[in-house]
Amino acid sequence: MSRNRTRKLLPWISTPLILVAAFVIWDVFVRLSGVPNVVLPPPGDVMASLTSVLAAEDTWYHAYVTTTETVGGFLIALVVGVTAGVVLGKVAWLELSLRPLVVASQVLPKVALIPLFVVWFGFGMTSKVVISAMLAFFPIMLNVQLGVRSVESGQREVMRSLNATRWQTFRHLELKSTMPYVFAGMEVGIVLAIIGAIVGEYLGGSEGLGYMLVSTLNNLDAPAMFATTVLLSALGLLLYFLVNGLKRFVIPWHESVYIQQDVNA
Repeated sequence: MSRNRTRKLLPWISTPLILVAAFVIWDVFVRLSGVPNVVLPPPGDVMASLTSVLAAEDTWYHAYVTTTETVGGFLIALVVGVTAGVVLGKVAWLELSLRPLVVASQVLPKVALIPLFVVWFGFGMTSKVVISAMLAFFPIMLNVQLGVRSVESGQREVMRSLNATRWQTFRHLELKSTMPYVFAGMEVGIVLAIIGAIVGEYLGGSEGLGYMLVSTLNNLDAPAMFATTVLLSALGLLLYFLVNGLKRFVIPWHESVYIQQDVNA
């Protein structure tokens, strides 16, 4: 029991210690190297700027815009990605036919498409939602496709031998086999979705945390720029842990969930 308790408390102790050590190294490096604050501000200035940024009303509006764009793009990618993954996973000839187009669409740098999206959808949220959806679509689709194909033929034969209907086969076999892959794609997709929203705001936006980042860069306000980056990281972590928490709720029986619960127990 003592060993399990220590293992449970270890992440809560080690993570803050690592962060403190990183800040100490950062502060010592800035003081000893003499690097200008405009290039690398000390952590104390960043924390003070972060307090000011969080106290500003505009910050919460920009955070709301970025969150809305991210979640909107992610949900679109989830619906389209799951649908496409199921279809391509079941229809092999269609997957072989569309594979070059899908891969080509992902190899193409999305940054090069942002001016085109701005022309088509304007400078508002729509263009950023489209970019987020495009980035999040591929890992979701690919994981769902893999999940559909992971159902072994022997398992399907067992369901047929039990006279299971198509709905029963889908519910008790295909759905349970595919859901872990869906959440694996979702965990990657939500990270790429927020990257898409930030890049879209950075290159063609007038609101959002990405726009705030550009503003601090133009003003050469390095502490505020680092503070905005910290805020973006916190938002990304929050969205990721929300998806991860949903996975624990939907598929608590999966190995990736109960092993993690055993580690934390």
